[in-house]
Amino acid sequence: MSAAVIEARDLRVAYGDRTTLALETLTVQRREILAVVGPNGAGKSTLLRILALLEAPAAGVVRFDSEPVRYDSRSLLPMRRRIATVFQSPLLCNTTVFGNISLGLRFRSIPKPEIDKKVSLWADRFGVAHLLGQPAATLSGGEAQRVSLARAFVLDPEVLFLDEPFSALDQPTREGLIAELEGVLRESKVTTVFVTHDRNETLHFGDRVAVVMGGRLAQVDAPERVFSSPVSEEVARFVGVENILRGVVLEQREGIGVVSLDFGQIQVATEAKAGEHVLVCLRPEEIVLARPDASFAHESMRNVLQGRVDQVIPIGAQLRVRMNTGIPLTALITKQSWQELSLAEGQPVQAAFKASAAHVIRRREN
Repeated sequence: MSAAVIEARDLRVAYGDRTTLALETLTVQRREILAVVGPNGAGKSTLLRILALLEAPAAGVVRFDSEPVRYDSRSLLPMRRRIATVFQSPLLCNTTVFGNISLGLRFRSIPKPEIDKKVSLWADRFGVAHLLGQPAATLSGGEAQRVSLARAFVLDPEVLFLDEPFSALDQPTREGLIAELEGVLRESKVTTVFVTHDRNETLHFGDRVAVVMGGRLAQVDAPERVFSSPVSEEVARFVGVENILRGVVLEQREGIGVVSLDFGQIQVATEAKAGEHVLVCLRPEEIVLARPDASFAHESMRNVLQGRVDQVIPIGAQLRVRMNTGIPLTALITKQSWQELSLAEGQPVQAAFKASAAHVIRRREN
């Protein structure tokens, strides 16, 4: 991967006696999209303000293009001119859409013909060209955020920071804008730090994902690795692992372990040795449901559990099926598959999954 554009080491931010951010090291590589995710209050926006040079840490070092950041106005201004930031609230000025999009260019004394050309290009790209003469105060939330994005991209920034830019928008507006922005980011290849509490947005944007929990970096990895192989129970729950089972490895041979749980035993792919305490993480979409008389003899399902359907919850085109197999388990299934099974709440069911479907976290037993 190319050299880091931004590097942060040993950061610490405190408000009063409360430490809100304590970070050992984080880099932002040139042309990558780094998604910073975590629950509300985890320290994501604080981290963004530090990386975007909007706030100085209480301790630690930030390097921009290998140069240590000095927090005086004379040193900061040249660096800040290479950065653009879009916040959750659009923060538009009391002028026209054209005036807002062109604001940064006018501060840089760009010639008017070039301003007109750039504003026209990005206003068109974000679907607000027809609004250029309209007062910003009359815009809807979605239109205002499009103007904010155009105002950022028109500067041709080296690094773009996005601080939960979609969280205040309704679902249809959010989905449309996410799709457009994803295309722009891939085309422009601008280095981007994208902050969100919505784990699903990371699948659209992140080349890498940094998970922030309690002001600390819990995991930094490719999105598919974070979702399939979380490093802790907290990360697993945040990324949507609904089935987390505590157990002890009884034996392990050739990468397949037998794990003892409260209700019985299961087989999982793991390198954990006999006697180790583990967390078995099983995403609901990895569980296959079947009628109680179905056979899995010819399939590679090492785990077939008998249970009863407790609750069926519609979620769009899918159903979340909660069942009791000795412990509570949750599965995701399409409505069509559920109808074909002809099952209902209160009826017996089989829940099956492969050994390779489970992710095992080795843990210390206190």
